[in-house]
Amino acid sequence: MGNIVIDVAKTESGYCAACDILPGWVVAVTGDFATLDKEVRESIDFFRECALADGVEYPEVLDEDFVIDYKFDIRSLLCFYQSIFSFAALQYITGINQRQLWHYAAGYSKPRKAQADKIVDGLHKLGKELLQVSV
Repeated sequence: MGNIVIDVAKTESGYCAACDILPGWVVAVTGDFATLDKEVRESIDFFRECALADGVEYPEVLDEDFVIDYKFDIRSLLCFYQSIFSFAALQYITGINQRQLWHYAAGYSKPRKAQADKIVDGLHKLGKELLQVSV
């Protein structure tokens, strides 16, 4: 089973996606991430069908079962989790001020690598903690 890495970015009204192994391939949607995921999957299938019909080479990973790995930029990551976590909770998780997180999510500023790493590391730490919870 192969993996396809899809780069995700937030737009003013939705999300857009691109993939290094599919040059020139871009998907943009108005709406939420679930809409993007649906369109990405349909677009990849359509890309493969067209390549087969036209006799054009395409990445072999498309011929097997594959997993899509979404790689979010910080703005899209924060917007995705905004409906799940408040900025107060994200401040607690990441150690970054709520107002600064809001600026990143709104696209008013872009975090330095160290700040971006703190956000990702905080969410990973939370995920690990949640995996240890049993009922």
